[in-house]
Amino acid sequence: MSSSFFIKTKGKPKTTKKGKETAAVKRKADGDSGGQSKIRAKKSSSKYNEEISSDSEVESPTVSKKRQAKEEIEFEETPQEKKLRLAKLYLEQLKEEEEKKAEDESFETDLIAGRLQEEVLEQKGKLQRLIAKDLLPPDASEIRVLRGHKLPITCLVITPDDRCIFSAAKDCSIIKWDVENGKKLHTIHGGRKGTEDRHVGHTAHILCMAISSDGKYLATGDMNNLIMIWEGETCKHLYKFTGHKGPVSGLSFRKGTHDLYSASHDRSVKVWNVDENAYVETLFGHQDVITGLDSLSRERCVTAGGRDGTVRVWKIAEESQLVFHGHEGSIDCVQLINEEHMITGADDGSVSLWGVNKKKPLGTVKQAHGCHGDAGLEQPHWVSSVAALHNSDTVASGSHNSQVNVWKCGQNYRGLELLFSVPVSGFINSLKFSSSGQFLVAGVGQEHRLGRWWRLKEAKNGIYIIPLKRKPSNPEEAKQTE
Repeated sequence: MSSSFFIKTKGKPKTTKKGKETAAVKRKADGDSGGQSKIRAKKSSSKYNEEISSDSEVESPTVSKKRQAKEEIEFEETPQEKKLRLAKLYLEQLKEEEEKKAEDESFETDLIAGRLQEEVLEQKGKLQRLIAKDLLPPDASEIRVLRGHKLPITCLVITPDDRCIFSAAKDCSIIKWDVENGKKLHTIHGGRKGTEDRHVGHTAHILCMAISSDGKYLATGDMNNLIMIWEGETCKHLYKFTGHKGPVSGLSFRKGTHDLYSASHDRSVKVWNVDENAYVETLFGHQDVITGLDSLSRERCVTAGGRDGTVRVWKIAEESQLVFHGHEGSIDCVQLINEEHMITGADDGSVSLWGVNKKKPLGTVKQAHGCHGDAGLEQPHWVSSVAALHNSDTVASGSHNSQVNVWKCGQNYRGLELLFSVPVSGFINSLKFSSSGQFLVAGVGQEHRLGRWWRLKEAKNGIYIIPLKRKPSNPEEAKQTE
């Protein structure tokens, strides 16, 4: 039995040495071609992978570089380095915030410094805001008239916030008005003579009134020698001050306090403490009836002495007084412009500016409202009221020549220049500027507040609200006004 192990292969040629070498070369060549094909396949495979990569299609080179940089930071930055970097960022942020805060504080400091400087100048009486050069005369159609009193208006005040007006008249009534809509907010009716014991209010002509700088108290004075104290908000009656022996002709609260100064035809000035409902002291010096009184922040007041021809500054703390002479006739009204300067009006038709350091007027305009009467018998129109826009260069005066004159004070209050006149028919018995300087209020009547020397039948008793327009500060505003 034969086995495949012992069977020899047939037909297989014998290989010589030369044949062996040829076969080896052939195998090597086959091996090289196979290796190259593998390399080519690998390259094509990698190329194919590159072509279908989604990352390569979406990301731009810039984004990939940023990602790479970020990854490098994330991988290379240690926790300590990260803390240091964040701390630096936080410090830079704090530095920026502090710089911004410092700028804001510097701006606020400048504002506060400006205000403090104004307050110092105001206390010294040297503050003068130059407003007059920008004022324009109002149109007659813009003047509003409020009517409610039956008899001539004698006095008025404006609340510190400029929202309300209190007016009083010879009909013994007091009316509180809303400035914006002109409506009556409250009326305190006057009573008849002989009802003083049971009537809450005045029973004689009211000659003067004043309101405290916080609007809490309203004070009114009448021909019965009485001073009434009212609550400013509700018009509730609080106190009645007695002590004067003649009609009360002037009242003023010291600014920032509830100290009340009063002047009377009995030629005295009295000081009251309204908070305590108490009388403080009496000051004497005038030789005739006192016709007007005013005060500001200092513990002093100024008075007009009627026919004694003097204006007096009462230094209450020092218990002394300064006496000024100037007008030829009866000085009927006085108003402080600031702590160092004031304006007065007299029945000789003149308006004068005064400084507390000079015994004579710094400037006087004679016949400020013209004259009346037959040829050769002309008499100047009496100046019945004056007003001052506090700490400014603007004042006003009123008479019965159907005009309210608005004046500009000269430099250092030396001289007056007429800006414009506002047509208002009747006796201008009271004038007040609003705190903001946006309007001027006139109390008008058919008769003078202190008597019945003339009666102007064509006039109407009322409150006139006169807007004070100003020149536009830039071209755009000018175009809008046009």
